[in-house]
Amino acid sequence: MVSSTIILVFCLVAFAAIHSFLASLPFKRRLMRVLGSRAETLYMPAYSLIAVITILPLVYLLYKNPGPLLYIVPSPWRWLMVGVQLAAALVAPRALQDAPHRFRIGAQLAGPNANNAESLKIQGIYRWVRDPFLLTGLIIIWFTPFMTVNLLVIYLLASIYLYLGSLHWETRLVAQFGDEYRKYQQRVHRMIPGKSEHY
Repeated sequence: MVSSTIILVFCLVAFAAIHSFLASLPFKRRLMRVLGSRAETLYMPAYSLIAVITILPLVYLLYKNPGPLLYIVPSPWRWLMVGVQLAAALVAPRALQDAPHRFRIGAQLAGPNANNAESLKIQGIYRWVRDPFLLTGLIIIWFTPFMTVNLLVIYLLASIYLYLGSLHWETRLVAQFGDEYRKYQQRVHRMIPGKSEHY
């Protein structure tokens, strides 16, 4: 039991390390030097594919070694929870669609005063919440209608990773958009939805 939990934690830490390294600005700078403008079109599909491949061992090991069962939510509440998870899963692609300029490597590396800098362009879901990926990630995790010991350990660590990742992402967005993003931070919550009158 303890050994299976340690292996699961190791898989999560390995995924987080790879995920963070590939998302880092030093890696993106090197990628731009090697691939040039092709990096913009190749990065997101490759990054997403690598994320899926590196998370699969963790999913498989959780399936094989879930640990003792803590609870199962009875019907009809379990289906309501699954419905909430599905709704949250649909928000993530929308968040990419509403702010594609936030994820362009060239803009991330340039900063707010560069010639190719873009404005923040608050639209769609970003009028309600600053980090929809943190919100939807936590919803998908914690609305799982059953819980085991190993799943609980992984969910707790994954939640911490999501939160710390959100802090890092916000720091990067401040570097990318400057005072425009600082004002946005004062008007819209990072995770708790609530439409600002300014957007």
